[in-house]
Amino acid sequence: MVAAARAEQATLASAGASLEIDGVSHAFDIDGKVLPVLDDVSITVAPGEFVALLGPSGCGKSTLLRLVAGLEPPRAGALREDGVDITGPYPSRVVVFQDPTLFPWRKVWDNVALGLEAQGILKSQRHRVDAAIELVGLTAFRNAYPHQLSGGMAQRVALARALVNDPKILVLDEPLGKLDSLTRITMQAELVSLWQRSGFTALLVTHDVEEALFLANRVIVFSDRPAKITADIAVDRPYPRHRGDARLAELRRDILGLLGLDATW
Repeated sequence: MVAAARAEQATLASAGASLEIDGVSHAFDIDGKVLPVLDDVSITVAPGEFVALLGPSGCGKSTLLRLVAGLEPPRAGALREDGVDITGPYPSRVVVFQDPTLFPWRKVWDNVALGLEAQGILKSQRHRVDAAIELVGLTAFRNAYPHQLSGGMAQRVALARALVNDPKILVLDEPLGKLDSLTRITMQAELVSLWQRSGFTALLVTHDVEEALFLANRVIVFSDRPAKITADIAVDRPYPRHRGDARLAELRRDILGLLGLDATW
């Protein structure tokens, strides 16, 4: 039984890719001035690992996700997926944003199918759309339009649209940030379940310390802009996690202290 569980874990882990962020610095040119946003950031993420990024608003976390996704190159340093330089977007790295950005004129099934359609393989891979929709629990809504969905359901569609591409790295930019608190708690548990079943590598930006601790294997804390890493914290608790866990409460206090917010807790 134990051996089988370990074998399953190894299989899932192999579905994800390794990610190396090596000495990355970045800046923007605004009104003729250079605005530094990242300062010599180095992170190594193992295949199948779930890493959360925390830091002050505007410090550069989402910019780092854009670099990982290959949407723009860094000013300095390098990013690698499975040892290969990231030089642009690639289907193995998929981004899920805070806003689901669904096409309102397309039904759920058609929204989820977009990636396969763009690759020209939808005709032979239709079963992957059905599987992704089933994975997020929306089979009964496959023919619904976005306006007929709740906020949580719309975000599930966005996740299915990402997962249908079988990503090795799932890049999550505050994907639950606009949900109400009860829906957000439910979606956090579902996101953990999807990650455990699919085995992708996950990189999450969030402003919610509790969410980071509930979801991630590691939490990386950044300074104010330009972002530097101030702490890389292992979340040494098994899944499923419980919000009343004393160890998680201890880690939350530590992280709030690093963010200068311990006096408010």
